Amino acid sequence: MRRSLVLLSAGLTVLSTGLSNGLATAQNNTPRNLILFIPDGLRALKVTPETAPAMAEVRDKGVNFKNSHSLFPTFTMANGSAMSTGHYLGDTGVFSNTIWTNYTSGPAGDTVVPFIENDAVLGDIDEHFKGDYLNEETVLKLARDKGLSTAAIGKVGPTYQWDHTDHPEKPGQHSIVIDDSTGGKAGVALSDEMKDALTKAGLALATPSRGDNGKAGDAKTPGTTTANIVQQAYFADVATKVVLPMFKARNKPFVLVFWSRDPDGTQHNQGDSLNQIMPGINGPSTMASIKNVDNNLAQIRKALDELGLAANTNIMIQADHGFSTISKESKTSPSAKVSYDDTPKDFLPMGFLALDLAKALDLPLFDPNDKNAAVTGNAHPKAGNGVLGKDPTKPDLVIATNGGSDLIYLPNRDKKLAAKTVKALLEQDYVSGMFVDDSLGRFPGTLPLSSINLRGKAATPTPAIVVNFRSYASECGEAPTNCSVQVADTVLRQGQGMHGSFSRGDTFNFMAAIGPDFKAGFVNELPVSNADVGMTAAQLLGLRGSQNGGLVGRVMSEALPNGIVPKAYKAVEKSKMSENGLQTVLNVQRVGSQRYFDTAGFPGRTLGLEPDAGKQKTAGK
Repeated sequence: MRRSLVLLSAGLTVLSTGLSNGLATAQNNTPRNLILFIPDGLRALKVTPETAPAMAEVRDKGVNFKNSHSLFPTFTMANGSAMSTGHYLGDTGVFSNTIWTNYTSGPAGDTVVPFIENDAVLGDIDEHFKGDYLNEETVLKLARDKGLSTAAIGKVGPTYQWDHTDHPEKPGQHSIVIDDSTGGKAGVALSDEMKDALTKAGLALATPSRGDNGKAGDAKTPGTTTANIVQQAYFADVATKVVLPMFKARNKPFVLVFWSRDPDGTQHNQGDSLNQIMPGINGPSTMASIKNVDNNLAQIRKALDELGLAANTNIMIQADHGFSTISKESKTSPSAKVSYDDTPKDFLPMGFLALDLAKALDLPLFDPNDKNAAVTGNAHPKAGNGVLGKDPTKPDLVIATNGGSDLIYLPNRDKKLAAKTVKALLEQDYVSGMFVDDSLGRFPGTLPLSSINLRGKAATPTPAIVVNFRSYASECGEAPTNCSVQVADTVLRQGQGMHGSFSRGDTFNFMAAIGPDFKAGFVNELPVSNADVGMTAAQLLGLRGSQNGGLVGRVMSEALPNGIVPKAYKAVEKSKMSENGLQTVLNVQRVGSQRYFDTAGFPGRTLGLEPDAGKQKTAGK
């Protein structure tokens, strides 16, 4: 591997990557409150005073993290695990939204590849992995154990992940959790105190549905043109009319997580661009969804003012990932040449990776989301996932389909099969870079999982190969990261929205902060990531938890009063060249021992990674 280091900013003063002894934050004996506000899927450069005035105000009056990073694979549950624990995915084991668990999950539909944005599924996985599938303590759980008031409100899955385990001495006790499942059989139970408070506030005990916002459409029917207004209005009302007044009455510090489904949900399902790249995720539906989440933040900030809590409350805003428009185009894929009832002619079907690998490896394909039924003829796996081999209960290869990247597992750790799989993938024009488990050896054209912190102390199985899909910028007339397009393995259609790739459009997430423990009017040029969010939140709250793994973020000291400002560097890491001339290239920034991943893939096939990748400027600038 060849590395080149270049000083990112010679004007930065370096002391250390830790905190100076004189740093004035929560440890100045004044207890602070913390709100973690997550606008799911918000691209950094879509926030302006016109499009999102509340978030723009936090960014411009507080701290502007202008060099921010989502972790790859750039999915919700993966980055939620990093924010909630401060650990990278190699430790949390949440490698994507759909993972292979090596056991059949009943709540997930009797499958070995569960989609984990589901409270019942998370509880089931917890039980299987000795009570805590994350294998690391969350900020909210630590805060609850310390006696702080804690609540998580918003999108089902990542909301519960912030505090998903029972108190060891008080089973059944969690933080307050309000999400899509609240009031249903799969929801986290409400306490009598919460039921009474909701009733007194005139709010229902069950979360309303997404309504039209949940309609994704199909190949002939456009998806939604409506933002997730009704459901998120309920969540915002619960936060401002019930939870914050309750916390004020308790008269002790609190932590509130508010996870907004918008703009993510609307961008996924938007019907502005059926089967067309333009306008993609830059149409009116997306802009309405950005305004929707901005209104939620404005409502929360107003409530803090009215309750007299604003002066003593820190607010951290961080999107879990960026976003891209979906492409379903490939000139090399065998599956794109087959006719499917639900797929436009010459477009990639859902599950194209499983279909193409089954053909290339000459292995039978079975559908783990359809009772392991054989996938033959003009059919594709129902959810895109696939198990390959003669016996579906003992597969040779498992594919967990996710979107802008897919996970491949080799249950038998077969190095020869790994080599054949890599070779087959190198022939496909929709692939742009691969990362292979270190234990399987080195393969030309690929980099090891450890190079992007995907190999650690995870309790869940570690993927053998992570496949990144091709991305590029459309002619949308905005900054390239706002115009990102990616090939995506998904049921959604060309022109709708997806994420998960190593495009800078997906890794460049919106981040900002404001409050008594943050600098005012500060533009932070240093790279930061969602793992840093968890570590900084813990520092502000004075929390210390046990750590099973060592892949942790850093405290963003440069954003805190009297905090040190370390130096940053940038680097390029390259794999050996494959026989057909392909090379996985990784653009990296570094602060001390921390490495931040801008973009990766085959030069010319990943947005932010031009053909002359060795001379890249810092991404996002």
